[in-house]
Amino acid sequence: MLPLRKNIAEMAGYVPGFQPEGEGWIKLNTNENPYPPSPKVAEAIIAEMSRGGENLRKYPDAGSKEARRVAAELYGVDPSWVIMANGSDELLNNLIRAFAGEGEGVAYVHPSYSYYATLADIQGAKIRTFGLTDDCLIADFPNCYEGKIFFLTSPNAPFGFGFDNDYIAELAGRCAGILVVDEAYIDFTTVSAMELVKQYENVVVTRTFSKSYSLAGMRLGLAVARPEVIAALDKIRDHYHLDRLALVAATAALQDQEYLQSTVSRICETRDWFSAELRKIGYRVEPSLTNYIFAEPGDRCGKRVYDGLFDHKILVRYFSDPLLKHGVRISIGSREEMEQALTAIIETS
Repeated sequence: MLPLRKNIAEMAGYVPGFQPEGEGWIKLNTNENPYPPSPKVAEAIIAEMSRGGENLRKYPDAGSKEARRVAAELYGVDPSWVIMANGSDELLNNLIRAFAGEGEGVAYVHPSYSYYATLADIQGAKIRTFGLTDDCLIADFPNCYEGKIFFLTSPNAPFGFGFDNDYIAELAGRCAGILVVDEAYIDFTTVSAMELVKQYENVVVTRTFSKSYSLAGMRLGLAVARPEVIAALDKIRDHYHLDRLALVAATAALQDQEYLQSTVSRICETRDWFSAELRKIGYRVEPSLTNYIFAEPGDRCGKRVYDGLFDHKILVRYFSDPLLKHGVRISIGSREEMEQALTAIIETS
């Protein structure tokens, strides 16, 4: 019998969105950007690969100094307030490792990003979840949450609504531990909690490059927090956690904000058009501040919609959770992809 830790043996692993094999699929299930990254990203990678890939035989910059500098300049903080990461998931994992010991409290909103539970289980932390009220606030949140970490996905996944900064600031004051604002989708809206990092010592903001920057394949993320938090995360991360190509890609992407805004605008325009079209055929669609929507058919059977689209080789995300099974989450692809998805939905209704 292998001497596995009891919590590892008993826990269920995280199940990511289905990755199809073969050609011809329209992939609207993992919130990827339908457009390529900035051309400057490819230019930076090609430059790094020059001289026959000579640079690749050397270790990358362990401190990600240039990428941190560029991010810090963009967000108006000192580089000591920024850490780069191998996807924002690395940050979520290391925040739990740094702040929550075995048996200590980790909390999050349900429904939101289900990977929080997996990471807490790995650490052996004590999980607490909070529901949502009808007006999209957190139900029954205590005057003082004594746990070590509270994760707040804003905008929320999978519903797409956001929390305003006054409310997030109130939560920060009610958390005895740290409040992690997971802003994976923040570039699709205008309100960020980044300014609260300077005002509240327990606020941490995490970001990913997988959505708005079109770099899901590079596995990149970052966090902004007080220098003492960043220093703690630096202690426990892998020493060469980002390769050379990822680092130059991150730097180039951050420096091309004009391109970012142009692709984000296209996605938001398509999102709003697609949402309106679904409402015309009787769907309830939650207003979204992200690159996806949560759509509920009239019969409240999300599985039927998922299966019908799957038969058309169109992938969306269905959750069997009782709070979510009445609908499907649909990533926003290109206008052409969404037109095909709409046609398939109408045909299967």
